[in-house]
Amino acid sequence: MSTQNLRLPEQNSITLVGRLTHDPEVRFTAKGQAVCRFSIAVNRRYKDQAGAWQDDTSFVPVVVWGDSANRCGERLKKGGPVHVEGRLQSRAWETKEGQKRTSLEVIARRVQFLSKAAEGGADADAAEDAPAANAPAAPAAAADATDEDEIPF
Repeated sequence: MSTQNLRLPEQNSITLVGRLTHDPEVRFTAKGQAVCRFSIAVNRRYKDQAGAWQDDTSFVPVVVWGDSANRCGERLKKGGPVHVEGRLQSRAWETKEGQKRTSLEVIARRVQFLSKAAEGGADADAAEDAPAANAPAAPAAAADATDEDEIPF
């Protein structure tokens, strides 16, 4: 069997836990689909060569679609902890000045709110899930939302 015909399985899955760097922004596409954007700060703690603890922080943009976008906009606040499961997606575009730009973001499949329930909820330590079932599954479906005229931010 030739190794040229051997196909390796591909996987695009990411799980992150972090804190929101700003309040979420909910917008709507021209077709009425809700989209919520926020960024989370994810920390990694390690010891340097001198034995001192250091923190390394990564800032990761997250996109949530559909009904889950509305729930995220209502419940999440700057500084709040969140657990995000999804897939990575890269985007490329050109600025008005003609400069090419790229970005890497997480398209959320599931968002879990880790903060305590607001205003005396039944279970103050319960986490609420917001499954992002309405997220576009294929790049073709996401293309409508990422058309430069269609980008809500």
